[in-house]
Amino acid sequence: MTALATRELTRTFGSIVAVDELTLDLPVGGVIGLVGPNGSGKSTLIRMLLGLIRPTEGEAWVLGESVHHPAAYAGRVGALVESPAFVPGLSAKANLVSLARLRRLPMSRAGEVLEIVGLSGRESEPVKNYSLGMKQRLGIAAALLPDPELLLLDEPTNGLDPAGIVEVRELLRSLGRSGRTVVVSSHLMAEIEAACDWIVVVRFGDLIFSGPIGDLMARTRAHIDIRPERDADLPALREALVQAAWQVTIEGEHLRVAADEPLAADLNRAAAEAGYTLSRLVVVQDSLEEIFLEMTGQLDGELALARAAQQPHEDEGESR
Repeated sequence: MTALATRELTRTFGSIVAVDELTLDLPVGGVIGLVGPNGSGKSTLIRMLLGLIRPTEGEAWVLGESVHHPAAYAGRVGALVESPAFVPGLSAKANLVSLARLRRLPMSRAGEVLEIVGLSGRESEPVKNYSLGMKQRLGIAAALLPDPELLLLDEPTNGLDPAGIVEVRELLRSLGRSGRTVVVSSHLMAEIEAACDWIVVVRFGDLIFSGPIGDLMARTRAHIDIRPERDADLPALREALVQAAWQVTIEGEHLRVAADEPLAADLNRAAAEAGYTLSRLVVVQDSLEEIFLEMTGQLDGELALARAAQQPHEDEGESR
């Protein structure tokens, strides 16, 4: 069973292809990360899934219902798109009670969702006194009012300080463990790595990867950073290790050796046998961020050029 599915889903804006023939099957339950460079169609995809904009071509299903009929699933879905908007002078609870009335939901849900997001005890304070992190949690509380099976959250940690990011991360993990499906778009790779069970990587509307986050992390590589006791020995140590068949590059004030943890002791012995004492030896595993950059591109300028290359030349009358 899938929570979300798409088949050759496409959305264009003039000559811009925001989502390009995207085919996905996303599982029920847990936290799903949707990541990609800026302008890669993440927000467009979420808006299509919510029925806020229509696909140009293709099809998508949310909880088994077509996105062409969003009323069929709207009551089973909660969403936070962009910054949440509340009446600043009203308390958090009063804001949620108003939303519950508008949606003809039990007013008791206001207190229940405040408990879920960790705002109990602060519910009587006016929202204008809330920190940005608290407002984001209140926005998630509003999305939880209908007790949804599926949550779609667009950049819920955007603009938060480190403490707020940790708060929202723990909340997302808790919601995923409760049996809900939580889809969260973000550009913070460390948070995706810490919170998500499944990850979808898109680049300019194209699907790059979709699967369990462990499968993507299996692609990571390790290397060993070493530094000799005397900085002046850096070039000579590199040469000695290269002669001993190690793959070594100079990285600033240390050497980077293409090897993983089981070879660390052998590397230390090789340096000693060459007559050098190491003051530093650290095994470093690639992060999700490094894998992401390898898959999508390293620099904003590189990404902008790639995006421009994908677009048709209007003066040639091309279209997609």
